[in-house]
Amino acid sequence: MDTSYWLQAALLGLVEGLTEFLPVSSTGHLILFGDLIGFDVPQSDVFEVVIQLGAILAVCVLYARRLWNAVIGLPTDPAARRFALTILLGFLPAAVLGLMFHKVIKTVLFSPWVVSVSLIVGGFAILLIERIKPRPRYAEVEDMPLGTALGIGFCQALAMIPGVSRSGATIMGALMFGVNRPTAAEYSFFLAIPTMLAASVLDLYKAREGLTTDSLGLIAVGFVVAFLSAIVVVRALVAYVQRHGFAPFAYYRIVIGAVMLGLLSL
Repeated sequence: MDTSYWLQAALLGLVEGLTEFLPVSSTGHLILFGDLIGFDVPQSDVFEVVIQLGAILAVCVLYARRLWNAVIGLPTDPAARRFALTILLGFLPAAVLGLMFHKVIKTVLFSPWVVSVSLIVGGFAILLIERIKPRPRYAEVEDMPLGTALGIGFCQALAMIPGVSRSGATIMGALMFGVNRPTAAEYSFFLAIPTMLAASVLDLYKAREGLTTDSLGLIAVGFVVAFLSAIVVVRALVAYVQRHGFAPFAYYRIVIGAVMLGLLSL
């Protein structure tokens, strides 16, 4: 395989790690950048999903103590059980709907045009939600009502449309349900673990017969780079949004979406 593909895989891994936990759509950015740089390899759609596990691993590393405490506390600690249940309920809508519409998503919606429009629409939605969101009532994941967790899960399911942003839909949904900004961001991190793990396993299983040593190697390169770059983003995001909110990401989405629509029109 040409050396340029390995460099492109590393670049896309960097894009993934930098955007996975920002409300700007990592999948949308991978589709757009992959189209721009000519990343045309077999199973490229699988690559774009599976390298997201690298970013998810960053969350597991950075929040290892909290996640481990929740696991070992399940038999005796009500707070640990509550934490696990909120993650499970938030995950269920995307799991069910993802299985139902997997083929449509892959064959119809993985398009630069869809991504560009979704980026713009999502940007205006973020600006609106930042204006109308209710006063925060929940400052910890464990404090969220179970109905709130399920509602946020349905918001996350909107991100099956590339360009919507899984983290963006989750965070904005959480804000509308009365979760404060730092907790909304953290819940988005935790919810990403089962969601992206399930999506990656499903994609790998469905594409198992077409995967080659080269395609697995490209995925490995993207995975490692995504992990390293996501470490930086996760550390900084919670502190940033507490001070500045999400409006800067909304303007970024609108600009990028508009530029891409212009380029696609040409």
